[in-house]
Amino acid sequence: MHTVILVLVEVLIVIGLSRLVGLAFKSIKQPLVIGEIVAGIMLGPSLFGLIAPHAAATLFPPETIPFLNVLSQVGLIFFMFLIGLELNSKYLSGNLQVAVLTSNVSIVVPFSLTTILSLLLYPLVSNGTVSFTAFTLFLGAAMSITAFPVLARIITENNLQGTRLGTLALTCAAVDDVTAWCLLALAIAVARHGSIDRQAILTIIASLLYIGFMFTVGRWFLKRLITHYRRAGRLSQFVLALIYMGVVASALITELIGIHLIFGAFLLGAAMPKDAELVRELAIKTEDFVLIFLLPVFFAYSGLKTQISLLNRPELWLLCALILGVAIAGKYIGTYVAARVSGINKREASALGWLMNTRGLTELIVLNIGLELGVISPLLFTMLVIMALVTTFMTSPLLEWTYPKRLIRLDLVEAEVEQETDTEVTESIESFVTPYRILVPVANPTTQKGLLQLAVGIAFNYGQSAVINPFSLIELEEDYSFESTPTEANRLIAERRQQLEELISTLEPPSIYSHIHPIVRISSNVARETAQIAKIEQPDLILVGWHRPAFSNNRLGGRVGQILTTAPVDVAVFVDKGGERLESLLVPYSANIHDDLALILALRLLINRDTCMLHILQFLTVNQTQDELSYELHAMIERLPASVRERIEIKTVAAPEPMEAVVTASENVDLTIAGTSRAWGIERQTLGRYTDELAIKCRSSLLITRRYSQITSHLTSLLPEVTHQEIIRNSQQGIDNSPLSPITNNY
Repeated sequence: MHTVILVLVEVLIVIGLSRLVGLAFKSIKQPLVIGEIVAGIMLGPSLFGLIAPHAAATLFPPETIPFLNVLSQVGLIFFMFLIGLELNSKYLSGNLQVAVLTSNVSIVVPFSLTTILSLLLYPLVSNGTVSFTAFTLFLGAAMSITAFPVLARIITENNLQGTRLGTLALTCAAVDDVTAWCLLALAIAVARHGSIDRQAILTIIASLLYIGFMFTVGRWFLKRLITHYRRAGRLSQFVLALIYMGVVASALITELIGIHLIFGAFLLGAAMPKDAELVRELAIKTEDFVLIFLLPVFFAYSGLKTQISLLNRPELWLLCALILGVAIAGKYIGTYVAARVSGINKREASALGWLMNTRGLTELIVLNIGLELGVISPLLFTMLVIMALVTTFMTSPLLEWTYPKRLIRLDLVEAEVEQETDTEVTESIESFVTPYRILVPVANPTTQKGLLQLAVGIAFNYGQSAVINPFSLIELEEDYSFESTPTEANRLIAERRQQLEELISTLEPPSIYSHIHPIVRISSNVARETAQIAKIEQPDLILVGWHRPAFSNNRLGGRVGQILTTAPVDVAVFVDKGGERLESLLVPYSANIHDDLALILALRLLINRDTCMLHILQFLTVNQTQDELSYELHAMIERLPASVRERIEIKTVAAPEPMEAVVTASENVDLTIAGTSRAWGIERQTLGRYTDELAIKCRSSLLITRRYSQITSHLTSLLPEVTHQEIIRNSQQGIDNSPLSPITNNY
């Protein structure tokens, strides 16, 4: 096969496998980049070459490796440009003194421990052609580095960017990044010249002069580009070509100076004036091709050089464990001690230590440079790749364990909202009434007015305090996308919050605006995040809108089905078929807890809307002659004011096909409210999937209810004289609170 054709086949396989394995790792709450690195290792001698050596040799012959290397180097140049571009001086604006101390100590401690470790490693795993000084400098830089892009993504995903911990971690990582790259440049200069001799010193001086040039003359020229961009209002292909030429030229200059290509690209990105619109457009235009096409090739190229089979003796695995232990302990202890000395509390200092242990792709770049220069051997390269994977993999779970989400304060705006809510709660406690609270996930604020208006109808009554939280999650799909940077994430949050405020301003009546508090968060998994916030906040109800999944016709599939399955509170799914009226309600009732919730929500709407009518269809089963409402609901209905009870009509129906009777009745109502029940073709199947027969056939808008716990009360505060606990106790003892006959009609 022709070499170019073979390289294209390799690229095809690399991109496909990287995406698949990356998505698998995302499903277990790990950065997508970890899966992509693992995918690269799988294609190398560690797995593919081990189980199918002939096929591996055919697919990745030696003559194609230089092509992969060229593609990976181009990918690295532009990726480092993106890192520099996104390294915003805003990250250095908060807690700078604490950050500088913490960051430098988090480099000095692991570097010092690595120097001691090098005394053991140098004679065992070095190839002997590199000096001890170069070996120690390079290994120390590799063990001290923090992956700023991965750390920024973890902070954003956990909504930490507006907290003291998140701000401090970003500042520390930015300082760490600059310091570590300077240290690496020194290590490369020494490695290329064998020791700190005259030539190495000249290389260092030339590097410093070029840095000074880039941040003076270079920045002056780049500002002219900014002026042109602002006049044009867009990034033209001509300007983009100039910038890309600058990236390549800067990379070539640093290579000629004697450090490495990646430093020139990083410098140009860092020197770019941080005009928000230009940076956003430039990043978006650049990152897709780099992240989707070029970086996976780099991971594959690295994977082809990673040989886990080299660790073929127990003592080598012990040595690998020692490297891992030193890397973790050095970074964590250095960060923790410096943070505690700076006055940071134990929990935040510990969380900061785990965050600074993140290495990810940045470490892989450093290791490839070391292997290319011959500073580290293939065996040590493999050990350090394992270290990079383990330290990055452990960050998210250890952060969650140390600093769980229930303790995370979100951005300042949301903190103010929580204070307002706390004030309302305090006032309610004084009157012995807890606010009734509905959490409403809003995927698209421009199309979900009906969902929020229904929440208003269920929640608000003049006699009860209530709070509605429109809950909007901004889902990030890529690890290194510009949207995942904390600055951009904050912009997206502010934009979405403004959209929600505009939606709230269209609701009726205006008097309820002060009780509606939007919550906006960044998330990588909407369903999982919704379940987590429900567990933390404990609302009375989650009211979610239906949407058709991309790859299914099931209305209760996708995220909606996941929320129905996993949310630890009562859930209602609204299938909006366009009607704005809520004057006539239908509740098909077959006496299960989910139907109970359907009837309870219907009663709330009935109480809150003076012109509303409720029709209850009770269905007799084969072995029943008379079906009855549950004792709890029986009592609740009787406690309602006469003006409410007279608007309730109950029909007992003996129908062989309950579904058809409900569909027929739904033609004459505005909203049908039904529990998840086999009778209505709505039941949970294997793997949490729900069927949706009634959702398909129903002629009116539909509200599907799933009750999580019978302890939750949705009506107690609206009913006089008798408490919810008394009703439950009476029902358990078989006490009939009052006859139902005055409002019952049998058919």
